[in-house]
Amino acid sequence: MNSHVLIAGAGIGGLTAALSLHAVGIGVTVVDSVREIRPLGVGINLQPQAVGVLTELGLGDALAAVAIPTAEHRYADSRGEPMFADPRGLARGYRWPQYSIHRGELQMLLLDAVRERLGADAVRTGNRVERFIQTEEEVRVRVTDRATGAASVLSAGLLVGADGLHSTVRAALHPEQGPLLWSGVRMWRGVLETERFVTGRSAVIATDGPRPDGKHDAQFLAYPISRPADDRGRSLLNWVALVIVAEPGPLDPAAADWNAPARPEDVLPHFEGWRIGGRSVHDLVTGSELLLRYPMVDRDPLPRWGEGRVTLLGDAAHPMYPVGANGATQAVIDAGVLAERLAAADDPRTALAAYETERREATTRIVEASRHMHASAHSGERAIDAITSAYRAATGG
Repeated sequence: MNSHVLIAGAGIGGLTAALSLHAVGIGVTVVDSVREIRPLGVGINLQPQAVGVLTELGLGDALAAVAIPTAEHRYADSRGEPMFADPRGLARGYRWPQYSIHRGELQMLLLDAVRERLGADAVRTGNRVERFIQTEEEVRVRVTDRATGAASVLSAGLLVGADGLHSTVRAALHPEQGPLLWSGVRMWRGVLETERFVTGRSAVIATDGPRPDGKHDAQFLAYPISRPADDRGRSLLNWVALVIVAEPGPLDPAAADWNAPARPEDVLPHFEGWRIGGRSVHDLVTGSELLLRYPMVDRDPLPRWGEGRVTLLGDAAHPMYPVGANGATQAVIDAGVLAERLAAADDPRTALAAYETERREATTRIVEASRHMHASAHSGERAIDAITSAYRAATGG
């Protein structure tokens, strides 16, 4: 029987899955449609559970050398006046820290580890998955070389769709999946280097004043993401602006582009006079060399992920709002559980079923909790505090 695993997608989830499967003795090839994997994106967070998975893969020291161990979330109003604080990671008693890190830097760290441990050819870029068929013994995946247009068929014992929000594998498994669901929130993100931000270990979340109905229209959060900058007494600061601009509803997938550029003048009218962590929001936005925009979207949880020898992982399986900073974390946890179940079972199809049962139930709770947390984040201090606690109970974070 073919025991090799083919992973579609060389993002954080796909690369962690490759390392996790290799660690239990399972052969892996990763394919990705991009021709060159580059350190794109802005800051993300890894919750302690994910840091534990990566530490067990031998990446703890590498993470500590580049990431910031976030110790607290501080909540404030738009003038910068404090509301309350919430300890995070080691400060909350977890075994591992919560890390804030540049997404591209984490991806490159994982990519380097995969190529070092699995070989230079373990990740094949410029190969787009087109379709697949299953037999009793294997999965046959048709891929197209984007440079030449040549098509080929790759055979594997299993196919893991870790190909993100616009997953080809998910679309083939679930042609009835329906549209992306937009919360009505537009998000902007930027990165810039500044003087050390607050304690250097703090994330600050600012919320505007309530409307007559008690709701809020905008939030702005910022946190440092680079240990090397911190070692120089500086902060590489990641900021996120969130504004309600429409009613929730379906969204054309073409509008969900994580790397769409934006302009400061798109953001600034929503945050006139705002301050965060002792800094002017105006200065943070205008001082950023990179500025991106995208909608806050998710999808309804699936009743099942895969079928037979094919499954999903990360955003392909369970896209969620970023309000709980759990997207990358859950992809990493998916990868660890997938490897554990495959290592423990004789029949890989049984292993995939066990993996899906465990992770689908857990991630469905988090998708729902993220929606609830998003709704509460625009409802004032008491609601934010209460729902933050409820979210932590639902996610284990």
